[in-house]
Amino acid sequence: MSVPGEKLGRMTGRWHGLVIDTPDPAGLATFYERLLGLQRLDESDDWVTIGGANGTPGLAFQLAPELRAADWPDPGRPQQMHLDIEVGDLGAAGREAVGLGARRLPGGNDHCWIFADPSGHPFCLFTG
Repeated sequence: MSVPGEKLGRMTGRWHGLVIDTPDPAGLATFYERLLGLQRLDESDDWVTIGGANGTPGLAFQLAPELRAADWPDPGRPQQMHLDIEVGDLGAAGREAVGLGARRLPGGNDHCWIFADPSGHPFCLFTG
């Protein structure tokens, strides 16, 4: 078993963050800032980065005006990626996500609910 922080073999680089395409970088960044409690680190017309103050990996939002959002669960327009977000109270977190602009998607179970962010990217809220 490995110890947190212990190197597992050769490392080429360090994970810096995830870039998400969206027709509205500033708007989607605001959604995830509020949902995850992160802060805006930099912003331009076509790129916004959010993250934690401690240098942990963050999220960046890149302008993609012609984005074709996933159509959950249609494999013809697959999700491509999604975030899993652990929460303490699924009902409260779900209401907050919807209040911020998310919409609930079909599927999931009693411990995991599926949503789409304002640009249509699926993400899951789950309890541990």
